[in-house]
Amino acid sequence: MTAQRHLSPALALAVAAGGIGLFSVMDAFMKSLVLAIGVYNALLWRTMLSAAIGGVAWRAGGGRRIGRRALRLHLVRGTLTTAMALLFFWGLARLPMTQAIALTYIAPLIALLLGAWLLDEKVGARVVGASLAALVGVAVIVAGQARMALGPDALTGAGAILLSAILYAANLIVARLQSQAAAPREIAFVQSAITASLLLCAAPWLAVLPPADEWWKIALAALLATGSLFLLGWAYAHGEAGFLATTEYTSFVYAALLGWAVFGEPVAPTTLAGAAIIVAACLFAARRRPVPQGALEAAA
Repeated sequence: MTAQRHLSPALALAVAAGGIGLFSVMDAFMKSLVLAIGVYNALLWRTMLSAAIGGVAWRAGGGRRIGRRALRLHLVRGTLTTAMALLFFWGLARLPMTQAIALTYIAPLIALLLGAWLLDEKVGARVVGASLAALVGVAVIVAGQARMALGPDALTGAGAILLSAILYAANLIVARLQSQAAAPREIAFVQSAITASLLLCAAPWLAVLPPADEWWKIALAALLATGSLFLLGWAYAHGEAGFLATTEYTSFVYAALLGWAVFGEPVAPTTLAGAAIIVAACLFAARRRPVPQGALEAAA
């Protein structure tokens, strides 16, 4: 524990930003896979490979016995992640990457509200006002989306992204609790294994072997997802959740570049405006509001 106190917060921030970067590149691969083989099969095969890769890394690092508290948190986060990922990638296939990512930025605000409910944190006028401002940002993005004529599935895709963001907010709280109870290698492996196990329940009806030319994308997506979970697990174990949450916003830059380069997606002015409103609202609400260590331990 003494060694952790001497680590620079900037290092934890840089590692978290790297984790977000890997996840953003993985999003691009997953969007391509969802368009080719569907959301269920894209997520199933990627997660199974991620679990295998994570299992090797976990065993190589010692593979100690999983504690009861850690296992409970793994199960909660794995269940949240499964539903969150299905909704997110289904929506991502129906929206430009920048719009999808911008809509997820309401998650930190929702996390603050959930923190008040689950961790007994106070919610003042700052959070209420920021929440209303974020809703304005969401409305700006959705209004711009309607004018772009993206197709009949665009609105339902936006709804799926927003539902995924709600689950992601809960995931942020569990991630901080989880990082205090388990090592990054364990988190990367067990979370993928739980998600894969849940998805396999529907395999007799939905699973299809992907075409040979899609496997390299699945393998790269699995490596990127595992690396991202490892980096974020390490970062959240060495930095405050409120401080590190700001790295989430770097994903908009990645989404804009990847959406344009890979899928030829332009960035709408309304998307930029809406994202700016949401990000400003989140930063305003989170200012000087670190998650108390004692509250986290009590909630666990």
